[in-house]
Amino acid sequence: MMLHNRVRRFSAILAASAVFAFSSPAFSQDVTDGHLKAARAAVAAIHATDPFDNILPQAAAALQQQLIQKNPDMQELIGRTISEKALALASRRADLEKEAAMAYAKVFSEKELTEIAAFYNSDSGKKLLDSGPAVTRELLKAADIWQNGVARDLAQQVGETLAAAAKATAPAAPADAAAPAAGTQTEAPKN
Repeated sequence: MMLHNRVRRFSAILAASAVFAFSSPAFSQDVTDGHLKAARAAVAAIHATDPFDNILPQAAAALQQQLIQKNPDMQELIGRTISEKALALASRRADLEKEAAMAYAKVFSEKELTEIAAFYNSDSGKKLLDSGPAVTRELLKAADIWQNGVARDLAQQVGETLAAAAKATAPAAPADAAAPAAGTQTEAPKN
């Protein structure tokens, strides 16, 4: 779980860095048509905007549920109207594609974008996209196990070292307190 939190923090740092980088003067340059075309190809190849495909349908479903709950007698009209309006808004998906392409174009050169698209359109790139999430899950499991083992071993080794150091610095017990004095015998009580 700690690794998961670290990954989240690292992602947040990367996002903040990207915002800073995009706002810097070096990235305020104009993007050529060729550069933007390469960026669109890379965005399509890596399916960068696919996670956002359900936004409009989910918003429509949530609105429909909310409105029908308030006006159950208008269920048919609500459903028809929401479907019609959502379908009309679907064309705005192109705006997201353009923004995604611009974001990539600001960070990567046209050549890099062309190479990214070529790789992710290759068999290896497609396999990476398809299998990447499963591999990441397995990696996170392995990292958790590894982290727990390392933490356990570290604690054990440090504990052993500290115990040995404490034993070495402890004052020795007096010899006469541990054994009866020489020349004295202990007799069993007589009846």
